[in-house]
Amino acid sequence: MVGGALGDARRPAAPFPSIPGVPDTAPIRPDERFDEDAVAAHLRAHLPDLVGGGPMTFEQFPGGKANLTYLARAGDVELVLRRPPLGPVAPGSHDMRREYRVLSALHRAFPPAPRAYHLCEDPEVMGDVFFVMERRHGEVIREVWPAALPDTDGYRRTLAECAVDVLADLHLVDYEALGLGDLGKPEGFVERQVAGWTDRWHRAREDDVPAMDTLADALAGAVPAPQRATLLHNDFKIDNLMAGPRGEVVAVFDWDMATIGDPMVDLGTALAYWSGPDEPTFGVFGEHGTTLAHVMAKPEIVERYAARTGFDVTGTAFYEALALFRIAVIVQQIYIRWRRGQTGDDRFAALGALVPPVAARGVELLGG
Repeated sequence: MVGGALGDARRPAAPFPSIPGVPDTAPIRPDERFDEDAVAAHLRAHLPDLVGGGPMTFEQFPGGKANLTYLARAGDVELVLRRPPLGPVAPGSHDMRREYRVLSALHRAFPPAPRAYHLCEDPEVMGDVFFVMERRHGEVIREVWPAALPDTDGYRRTLAECAVDVLADLHLVDYEALGLGDLGKPEGFVERQVAGWTDRWHRAREDDVPAMDTLADALAGAVPAPQRATLLHNDFKIDNLMAGPRGEVVAVFDWDMATIGDPMVDLGTALAYWSGPDEPTFGVFGEHGTTLAHVMAKPEIVERYAARTGFDVTGTAFYEALALFRIAVIVQQIYIRWRRGQTGDDRFAALGALVPPVAARGVELLGG
């Protein structure tokens, strides 16, 4: 089955300028290739107004650690293709249908959301469900600070402020008006988060990590009452954002876990990843060049977010601890795929060592 109508789509404009620098795409890794002729034929058949009938080439965005993301180029048009990773995936994760649904609507009210054009549910085309979205131009900050971005505290401060404002603005979106009211079930959302990530931990574990069990029990016993429901990104962090030359956020990526729930879950995630060199999640990013913590400390993030949203931000320690638990599980899921031979990407070999210190920090936040 193939779904997703083009509707009133035109040839995609370039609303954000390219930043000169190192190309962000690369040849496709051998074990992550697909039938390019089949995908090209599918795109020509379903997006003729965008790609036309000419030749098409494909490259890969190599920086991500989970979903596979590719660039399709047809003449001067560039589109992005997203599909789940190879091998078994955790239940409910890497949901391309969900990501397509969110992005096909959210761009109308939230400019940092790229527009999704088409969903293909036929696994014979690319090997799994995939969707097609517009390309945005900018820099994604991962292990090292991009050479194309200004390496100044002033630029980093602007980017930090914009990131917090973008999160606040997302939580103010009228998701009902976009037809996304049934995207999630806000009642009991946080309890389900704790239970769900605990289940994922048990599925992905191979070695005992006592701090993970302690943290899971502590979270289950301390769930706060939510204040309201909002649209959640559900994995809001710096390397899911694309930065522009003036410190603006030109795009927010990775919406496959988006849902409706307690907005403090997103804030907690942002806080957990907003780490300096002395914090355990710093190792998830790698080198010291990526941190924004020295230009905006966590208390200021909370204050700025509260001022923009008017939300009650007391009790953020629980939500940051929950985010740390989730980060530890995600890291373990990625690592275990490498350990079990389900991926040949050796970048994942060192991730298992990050789980214990991240869990220990979560226990500390809850007073353990």
